Amino acid sequence: MVQIVLSTLLSVIVPLSIPVIAGFLLGKFMKLETKPLSTLYLYFLSPAMILDTLLKAQLSWHDVALTAAFSLLNLLLLWGIAQLAGKIFRLSPPETAGLTLISTLTNSANYGLPLILLAFGQLGLDKASVYVVIQMIMVNTIGVYFAARSEFSIQSAVKSVFSLPAIYAALLALGLRALDWHLPSGIQSGVSVIAAAYSPVVLAILGTQMAYVKIFRLEPSIKKASYAGLIIRLLLSPLAACLAMLILGISGLLFSVLFILASMPVAVNAVILAEKFNASPKLVSTCILWSTLASFLILPILIMLVAG
Repeated sequence: MVQIVLSTLLSVIVPLSIPVIAGFLLGKFMKLETKPLSTLYLYFLSPAMILDTLLKAQLSWHDVALTAAFSLLNLLLLWGIAQLAGKIFRLSPPETAGLTLISTLTNSANYGLPLILLAFGQLGLDKASVYVVIQMIMVNTIGVYFAARSEFSIQSAVKSVFSLPAIYAALLALGLRALDWHLPSGIQSGVSVIAAAYSPVVLAILGTQMAYVKIFRLEPSIKKASYAGLIIRLLLSPLAACLAMLILGISGLLFSVLFILASMPVAVNAVILAEKFNASPKLVSTCILWSTLASFLILPILIMLVAG
């Protein structure tokens, strides 16, 4: 078992860590700014990758429906766990909101997709792309609601979702597939060139973002909440994902892909919501850092379990 875990670590995690480390060093010593990089990711790389992958993906509408059902059911399970933990540990409303963000929002796009590609190949990436599109929608709707219920409105949620070009790319790809149409070969080749740059660039962005994650001296209540957040994200979220897929009857490669994506560390963007809506940003930042570091050891074991 140890040999298999080490083999997975060397073949999957080590290649991913190289651009992450490069991005971290650029952020730490060259003060590389994350805002233009995030703009590059959101408005250039992400839509190209989504369009290219969904157009070429070997997907069935049954897989799409199962992925959507899993995303919603898994979200509800994790929300329930976070609310229960908030009551058990007697957390304040901002801490409970932060814990909910930690529990429900995963780094499936700029960490999960490259990981899935290396671990499960192109077919795995095909299935993962649907989950990531759904997650983008959830972050900008339900994620905002979790962070600031009092300030949440349906109008602002819809506006935030349709400000993302990746959503239009997904709709275009699904429309073309439904009509059995194809992009002109020159345009398709250009989109593929951009999509090929997705993995190394977004991993470098992740590393740069990690360089700016702050390490705080935590108050006792936040320290307690951070322990709860790490337990939920690293230990209970894989179990919740298994339960959701058992209920829905998901198996095979789709099970493996969704299991790993649902077990990813806390999304770096969660701290943006936490800071904007005062949902205990110290708590969220701490859990982003430690869940990401722990994932380099935990994910190879989970990949070995589902791949075996």
